Amino acid sequence: MNRVMYLPIVLIVIIGFTSFSCLPESEGDSDASEIMADVSKVSEGDENRTIAHVAIEDPTEKLVDIIAEKNIRKGDLKIYIDKSEYYLAVKHEGSTLIKYPCVLGFNPVDDKAMEGDGSTPEGNFGVRSMYAHRSWKYFIWIDYPNAESWRRFKQRKADGEIPEDATIGGEVGIHGVPEGMDSMIDDGTNWTLGCISLKNDHITDLYKSINSSTKIEIVP
Repeated sequence: MNRVMYLPIVLIVIIGFTSFSCLPESEGDSDASEIMADVSKVSEGDENRTIAHVAIEDPTEKLVDIIAEKNIRKGDLKIYIDKSEYYLAVKHEGSTLIKYPCVLGFNPVDDKAMEGDGSTPEGNFGVRSMYAHRSWKYFIWIDYPNAESWRRFKQRKADGEIPEDATIGGEVGIHGVPEGMDSMIDDGTNWTLGCISLKNDHITDLYKSINSSTKIEIVP
């Protein structure tokens, strides 16, 4: 059950003084970063959607140990992200191996329609790249936009749902939090511009357990 709580926006202020690029220096900087939300740009109507209750407790086991014990190949794993329930699960042949609590973009409800909307994209994706990140521990880069993302984007433009000059955005991924800020996950702070954020121990466990062949499904 999705239990959204309308709480004051307090933790976002802590990170509001700093701006980071999505990509590490080795990958180059980008003006289209989909990472940290600029709270000053969140409309009054959106503020109530920025804080959500995270109902999933921390796992008691590590995924690296589970797949080693079960002799599961990294490429056979599937990442499943449930936006309404605020968890990231890792599955194998339909069975859930582990669940991590997660938070999303500052608009956690809608499918991503365009750059800057603060939404996390929905659909089936692959892993474009994965690497250590200077600010978020690790970054698992989702291959958004893919062909289906472009189809939806063009259809929304044709239907007049988004502006004609809108851009699709990109650089969406799964990553950690600034050092010492795991409390943002516990408090349900949807602080990114569309990425999925985990606690640093959890992104480390996930990063070490998957590879670029791992598939990703994101549902509303």
